[in-house]
Amino acid sequence: MKTWHIAQLNVARAVAPLDSPQLADFVAALDHINALAEASPGFIWRLKSDEGNATDIKVSDDPNLIVNMSVWESVEQLFEYVYRTPHTKVMARRREWFEHPAEAHQVMWWIPAGHVPTAEEAMERLRHLRENGPTPHAFTFRQRHPAPEQVGDPTDMKPERDCVGWK
Repeated sequence: MKTWHIAQLNVARAVAPLDSPQLADFVAALDHINALAEASPGFIWRLKSDEGNATDIKVSDDPNLIVNMSVWESVEQLFEYVYRTPHTKVMARRREWFEHPAEAHQVMWWIPAGHVPTAEEAMERLRHLRENGPTPHAFTFRQRHPAPEQVGDPTDMKPERDCVGWK
């Protein structure tokens, strides 16, 4: 039984309010993409409100800042969902819906199995990444760190390709 799981947070600032015509396709895709995540191997949990998504969970005073947070059994399973499922088609359109991030917008960190991270905890991890770069406390797909129970060089855990840029 695994004793550690991977938590992830990503934030994005929408270019318009969520109820605007400009974001209609994004909002329309949420239920399908969330269901796809929940049915994916390794999925454990995702942040959601009573309405079933996280777009109405506020982590700042900025009404256009939205968050997505989930927990997975492994970094590899999260990677598979993010970059090797229909989720990638939605990501390909992110420039239509979200501002280009000026700083890190995605973070991962290890949590003990069974722990449910809070939005506040996740935002602290993102702040840590922004201030310190990737560390075992807060890291990225590109610069991963192993679970505390693993022994080895974190450079051995790189993905097959560079997949996280906004190029």
